[in-house]
Amino acid sequence: MILSLLAGDPQADKAVPPTGFTARLTLFTAGAMAFLAVFALALSTTTGRLAARWGEELARTSTLRISAPAGQVQLQTQAALRVLEETPGVADARALTADEQRQLLEPWFGPDLPVESLPVPQLIEIVEEGEGYDPAGLRARLSAEVPGAVLDDHAAWREPLVAAAGRLRLIGALSVALIFASMAAMITLAAQAALAANAQVIRVLRLVGARDVYIARAFVRRFTLRALTGAGAGTVAGLAAVLLLPRRDVAGGFLSGLGFEGAGWLWPVLIPPLAGIVAFFATRAAALRSLREQA
Repeated sequence: MILSLLAGDPQADKAVPPTGFTARLTLFTAGAMAFLAVFALALSTTTGRLAARWGEELARTSTLRISAPAGQVQLQTQAALRVLEETPGVADARALTADEQRQLLEPWFGPDLPVESLPVPQLIEIVEEGEGYDPAGLRARLSAEVPGAVLDDHAAWREPLVAAAGRLRLIGALSVALIFASMAAMITLAAQAALAANAQVIRVLRLVGARDVYIARAFVRRFTLRALTGAGAGTVAGLAAVLLLPRRDVAGGFLSGLGFEGAGWLWPVLIPPLAGIVAFFATRAAALRSLREQA
């Protein structure tokens, strides 16, 4: 089937215009949609990967906040550290320095915030190990021994990020599906226009005994190859554009590091074959339907 599609039939190919509006429309549509598909895949995989990584990092860390009168902050911090050292599932616990707390508050209050002179709670970073600790048991012990301690196990932050990762992947898949659906619609219109423009040639082919399937095969071949060519060029252009974006170590921000990692680079390779499959079935359905209407 593939060999016959590539070889074609010189007589049947005369029914399909080699150049013109429909040829340019098919090439442009396939190329543009493939370009957009590359970015849809890159955006969904990057944001999903980022949300998943944040969720994994938050799952292994917790924060303990000490809110107490100035004279008791140091004593309660030491008591909290002793409790954490004795808690199973806690790999490490350390109190953040004033400079580290200033860096955490800097995005909201600027770099000159006088942390030492403000009633800022003391933060303790907790790193888990193994299956982690028992949050309910730790909270009960802290409430008895460190009354000013508030434990945040990041569950309120982690769960939305994990959910976001799944939704972003779903949105990416829906975007790609819509892109290929739009490609199918445009190729269908182009095939119908080509069939209408060559109605006289088709009529002559029928007079000499050509069947509709024989004529449709020529249209399917030509439009499938055009879609493959356009999608291949659009995919290459999309990958080149992704590679030109700044890396994470060059610039900060959400779009820095946008792209694929590892086996993820294989996803764009599937775009041209999928475009060819979409063009094959869209053109075949449009050709057979239009030929029946012209009969």
